[in-house]
Amino acid sequence: MSFWNDKRVLVTGGQGFLGSHLMEELRSRGCANLFAPSEKEFDLRDTAQIQACLKALTPNVVIHLAAVVGGIGANRAHPGRFFYDNMIMGVHLVEECRLAGVEKVTLLGTVCAYPKFTPVPFKEDDIWSGYPEETNAPYGLAKKMLLVQSQAYRQEYGFNSIFLLPVNLYGPRDNFNPESSHVIPALIKKAIEARDSGADEMVCWGTGSATREFLYVKDCARGIALATEKYNDADPVNLGSGMEISIKDLVRLIADIVGFKGRIVWDDTKPDGQPRRCLDTSRARERFGFEASVPFEEGLRETIQWYVS
Repeated sequence: MSFWNDKRVLVTGGQGFLGSHLMEELRSRGCANLFAPSEKEFDLRDTAQIQACLKALTPNVVIHLAAVVGGIGANRAHPGRFFYDNMIMGVHLVEECRLAGVEKVTLLGTVCAYPKFTPVPFKEDDIWSGYPEETNAPYGLAKKMLLVQSQAYRQEYGFNSIFLLPVNLYGPRDNFNPESSHVIPALIKKAIEARDSGADEMVCWGTGSATREFLYVKDCARGIALATEKYNDADPVNLGSGMEISIKDLVRLIADIVGFKGRIVWDDTKPDGQPRRCLDTSRARERFGFEASVPFEEGLRETIQWYVS
């Protein structure tokens, strides 16, 4: 924890879902000089504003979480925006950090960067073995270019940046806006509204056959902190829990927890997204000692309790 004592740390996206939990984690580790400016203060799509941010805050360490994100619907509606904004923010930020002499940059990628038919569990070495699932490929590829940049800058400039690949996150403070939310908050909101309205059925996207892995947000924040403290290599590293659940079983679990007794109806005109997602998490354990600790149902109950309250 002494790593953080004398560090000035900039967390982009530090006021968001994951960012707010990471800020708490870093404070608990003794980081006193911690900065999380908003988009209104410094728009990372503008190079001049990135330069102004780094000049004003003079960070030693930058953790880049800021991103334009959403579920399948949002990705399908805004592929151009999701590609451009995520790509331009990351590429300019890393370059300006290099020019400003920042000691270390931690970059957050996405499980959407993996090929559509990656062998399960996903190993980091398979990340280039095919094209991502089509509905979120622009977002996944924009993020994956930061891995290329990170490795290229380490090779040419000796620049210390690391690249992490978190799986789908969930937890308190998640985004429950139906226009842009991911699967767990979307299903929680839908199940509670169906219960409260007395509906006899709840309609869900797809067939329910796709599988997903989920990582509790506080676990992810701890993983990012550990990697920033201890990991200094070029290889990308998965952050996950190692569990896998079908969307059909996830819906039943959420319905049971919130007390929705009606039928589950599947709208198979809507896409399932990637057929399966489950990460090999051994590299994170071996390289910097990270393992998820929050059981899935426990984390799910805490998320539902937060939303209800």
